Amino acid sequence: MLSAVIFAVQNTQNEASKLYAVISINGEEVDRFLLTENEENQLITYYPAPGKYNTIEIDGERIRNKEDNSPRQIAVRTGWIQDSGQTILNLPHRLIIEIVSDNPEEAEIDVISQ
Repeated sequence: MLSAVIFAVQNTQNEASKLYAVISINGEEVDRFLLTENEENQLITYYPAPGKYNTIEIDGERIRNKEDNSPRQIAVRTGWIQDSGQTILNLPHRLIIEIVSDNPEEAEIDVISQ
């Protein structure tokens, strides 16, 4: 009986948690967006350094680096992300997009043991 109560409390907490997309340039957070299905599609362009640009697309509960002028296009090829802990890295532009949860218990930690 107690385990059912704990499970119900955990489900309620998980449903209430919110996911955010955090945009960082040069290690500093420049924007934070709530990812929710109720939001309209947005395109935002960042200029991390002279001559460099990144166009970020937010579509409800997911985000991507739609376009940039980096040489290898790795961040563009990463595609959409939407789950806590996922990241998109554009190293030449020093731009990072990370999905974070407002519920610290929801953050997944990968552990490699030997």
